Amino acid sequence: MSAVLGLTTAAALVAPAGSAGVEPAANASGGGQVQSFWLHMNSTPVDEKTLVTEAKRRSYVVLNAWEGDLAARFKAVNPAIELFVYKDLSSTRSYACRNGVDDEHLPAGIGFCEAQRDHPEWFLLDSGGKRFEYGGYSGHWQMDVGNTAYQRAWARNVVASAKAGGFDGVFMDNALFPCDAYHEGVCPAKYPTDAAIQDAYTSMLANTRDEFVSAGLKTVANLSNARLHAGAWDAYTEHLDGGFDEWWLTFDDANLLPEYAEGWSRQVAEIAANEARGKITWVQPHFSPDAERPYRYALASYLMAAGGRAAFADVHRTDGYGDASPWRAEYDWDLGTPSGPYRSVARNVYQRDFACGTVIVNANPSTTAAVTVKVNGDHTDERGAAVTSVALRGTSGSILRRPC
Repeated sequence: MSAVLGLTTAAALVAPAGSAGVEPAANASGGGQVQSFWLHMNSTPVDEKTLVTEAKRRSYVVLNAWEGDLAARFKAVNPAIELFVYKDLSSTRSYACRNGVDDEHLPAGIGFCEAQRDHPEWFLLDSGGKRFEYGGYSGHWQMDVGNTAYQRAWARNVVASAKAGGFDGVFMDNALFPCDAYHEGVCPAKYPTDAAIQDAYTSMLANTRDEFVSAGLKTVANLSNARLHAGAWDAYTEHLDGGFDEWWLTFDDANLLPEYAEGWSRQVAEIAANEARGKITWVQPHFSPDAERPYRYALASYLMAAGGRAAFADVHRTDGYGDASPWRAEYDWDLGTPSGPYRSVARNVYQRDFACGTVIVNANPSTTAAVTVKVNGDHTDERGAAVTSVALRGTSGSILRRPC
């Protein structure tokens, strides 16, 4: 829910009170039909009609720790849906500490009251000895994720919370990459470089992995802007069941990520790398409700690498992640089995063929001229028109169907 400024600011969800050049292997078990997820994290009520509808069509839903009853309702409608509980890896929340007592259900793994009383050494400090509070998020205090005692306590508490709520897994927010993620230009004294903070997070994910595996809980972490740090996506997901990219490919209606060293290929590779290792990927582009071009660009790019485990959901509100993201007509299309990985058909233009369709993306900058790509046989475009080719300007995409 934090903003992205340009293409470089670290962004991670703060819930309420790749490897460049990797291409996906062909996946006979999926890839031609969109899977979607729902981040329901602001505790807004869910009426029965909405719950039944979304439970049947979403693959994953994230809820708060205090919404175990809602989790049970989702499971009653669709036992196959996977439900994740929100937990922040990196902070403790002072707003959830009241009169010296932590709330029963927390958005973090460690209560502020407990840490303040028993483990003040778990709070990260700046070079002047002042505690780090998330910039822009009052009451969020950054903790020492590299401290093994913190790691053990965090994992123990989170496993207990997830099991008590009947969840299938844990959504770990704020697996950070830059040391100044919430304090631009200022890093914790203990972790003064990006490499140091990344080592701390890798340690935490590695050292807590067995706890979650033993408990039968899946783990997905928010790895927003991993593309800016070479190898970081794979290094973190090595110790997880999946990763979430909160700002994926389209940052608003006009700010669409083209191909360059830290651009299109590196974000698509996040899906590809996870599919190859049997891991989950959630990707979330941002644009306005009626902005067709960024939507087509993002969805076509998702289909370039999706297999059986990646899921897509777009965001066009700042509502605190409550309402379900829109359900699009293309989500119900089934392009069938992919014939293989995507391939280059022109400079920074990519195509992936399916038994029942074709997906094309022009990942050149938006200022470049349109490129025309011919397809084999008659296809139908998104508007229902018969086509044998498509002309795509930079940062745009098309999803075509054909009889099969």
